[in-house]
Amino acid sequence: MKRALKIVGLLVVVLVVAIVALLAATFMGRQSITDGADASGIRIVKDGIVSVAVIPVSESEMALVDAGNDKSATAILAELSRRHLGPDAVTTILITHGHPDHTGGVAMFPKAQVIALETEKALVEGRVGAKGPMTRLFPVSPTGITVTRTVTDGDTLMLGPHRVRVFAVPGHTQGSAAYVVDDVLFMGDAADVKSDGTIIGSPWVFSDSQPQDRASLVALDQRLASDNVPVRAIAFSHSGVVVTGRAPLDAYAATNK
Repeated sequence: MKRALKIVGLLVVVLVVAIVALLAATFMGRQSITDGADASGIRIVKDGIVSVAVIPVSESEMALVDAGNDKSATAILAELSRRHLGPDAVTTILITHGHPDHTGGVAMFPKAQVIALETEKALVEGRVGAKGPMTRLFPVSPTGITVTRTVTDGDTLMLGPHRVRVFAVPGHTQGSAAYVVDDVLFMGDAADVKSDGTIIGSPWVFSDSQPQDRASLVALDQRLASDNVPVRAIAFSHSGVVVTGRAPLDAYAATNK
């Protein structure tokens, strides 16, 4: 019996080490998130391993791109407090995709309309599960989140003075969205940026389909170019912000056609 328990314990340790090594390899070499970074007046807030964008809609209203991993939304609330605002100031949350590290703090902002692509609504609300090698192991259960407004690829909406363009970028999840807010492109987990400024696609271990993600990034680059959409900066949820315009995405698309 003791021998069996030792073997089980050893297998558990090996499994944990393997998972840690896999995660380290997945995120190694990425540009780090800079808490408080500014992109055209939009502030990036670091919430552990993920970032949230805080968009000033007016002096008393804010919008968010995603809501972080922390269910208490501590980092977001601290940013609101810095502006002498409380949670009710958040009137809109743009969800890039339904993984829990991007929707964790939604419940802390009960006055906010929650916006996601129609194809992502069920995942955000916890009625279906993700399909990635790792994410398919997560339990499927209601999140308590209600997507109050759905959008589709190509939609444009206004958040106060800010123009928001919506782009579907399926692959990381089937309903992943990228948003261009004025001239800042928010990629969610559809892509990351390495420390040398090179864009890479979504990590396979957490993604429904890497080939689909690559195709989506190439198509996004082509649409931004053909529609003459201004892009001054690109922000990534698990890495930093690059301020060299669309050039890094152009370079990615050129090598992945």
